[in-house]
Amino acid sequence: MGELLSIGEKAPDFTGVDQQGQPIRLSDFRGKKVILYFYPKDDTPGCTKEACNLRDHYQRLQAAGYVVLGVSADDVASHRRFAEKYNLPFSLIADPEKQIIKAYGAWGIKRMYGKEYEGTQRITYIIDEEGRVQNVITKVKPELHAEQILGEA
Repeated sequence: MGELLSIGEKAPDFTGVDQQGQPIRLSDFRGKKVILYFYPKDDTPGCTKEACNLRDHYQRLQAAGYVVLGVSADDVASHRRFAEKYNLPFSLIADPEKQIIKAYGAWGIKRMYGKEYEGTQRITYIIDEEGRVQNVITKVKPELHAEQILGEA
């Protein structure tokens, strides 16, 4: 795993493009709490469970003052298909060059079926209104992710 950010550390600003082709900057959300979640791949079982859990609890997350931003190395077209298929109400940021993923330490060695490979780690950062890391969730439970963020799981 890359170097994770620490609680209290300033979250690196970034500019990315969401599934609608709109530029998204972390600094656009100063004054709001941001859920910045990194996930491996659009439309795969775990990533779909995670995105749908956040979708199903989206109003609660908004009521708690959160903005939800997903990031993966998939491109804009993939994000658009994924968001449309599951009616995702939040931005998915395309990061095919992995600049945002690496800046947040979410790129690293993964293991599946006894093989090692590099990929995006399932990590979530909670960023406070001043742009500082408030919490880091490294053991994400895709089907209970909103509950983890809200402190209920």
